[in-house]
Amino acid sequence: MANHKSALKRIRSDEKKRIHRRYYAKTLRNAIREFRRLESKGEAEKQLPKLVKMIDKNATRHIIHKNKASNLKSSLMRQLNNM
Repeated sequence: MANHKSALKRIRSDEKKRIHRRYYAKTLRNAIREFRRLESKGEAEKQLPKLVKMIDKNATRHIIHKNKASNLKSSLMRQLNNM
């Protein structure tokens, strides 16, 4: 257990940040899952810019790594082009 006031505060703030980051990561995963289920190219073209923006925001916030963000965007673009 922590012995200093600052260490206790750090534990509290880390837990808050963890929950906050989990929310953004889970929201992103759900959005990607729904995009991959789409069968209509028109609907996918409408949703892709929103999804790319969401991926970029998560990479900027260090919720996902920037290379993972690039790989995700690339695979989603490939899926759209193959529709």
